Amino acid sequence: MPTEIVKTYKQEIPALRFIGKKYGDNDRVNGSFGKYWQDWLQNDWFGVIEKQIGSSIDTIYEDGDAYIGLERYKKGEPFAYWIGMFAPPNTPVPEGYVFHDFPKASLGVCWVYGKEDEIFAQEKNCMKKLEKEGYEFLPDENGFQWLFERYGCPRFTSPDEKGNVILDICFYVSTVKDLAV
Repeated sequence: MPTEIVKTYKQEIPALRFIGKKYGDNDRVNGSFGKYWQDWLQNDWFGVIEKQIGSSIDTIYEDGDAYIGLERYKKGEPFAYWIGMFAPPNTPVPEGYVFHDFPKASLGVCWVYGKEDEIFAQEKNCMKKLEKEGYEFLPDENGFQWLFERYGCPRFTSPDEKGNVILDICFYVSTVKDLAV
């Protein structure tokens, strides 16, 4: 069965601080950042962020405890990719990590379903699907488009009976209805 988008929805999120480590196109190994995800898991770098967040990790927003692959695009600018987690605003940033603060926002969320080795690089398909549903993608004040892969538990961490998982791909959006207000 090929990869498919099995669910789309709008999610409201509060202001958040992303804490992580930054990578670029030159850091890719065999075309991906998979090596760095292995480093994160082996070195418990997510655990360092979770300690900074404390007990409120599950109350930030729905799926707030997920690991994040944050992406930033702008034509003519270098691609940037961060691995990390969202945290409440003003969460202290551990040494060796970087952060980016995001305002309260709306997300257009796609659930990409399939085998783990087939669900990546589906951003364009998700954008097409969300555009058909009336979403507009919102750049930041500098014209960058931000989106992220959200590795939710158990959707991504526990394969179903067919061996498939779900990867969330999330975009900062508005809808046509939002813009009319």
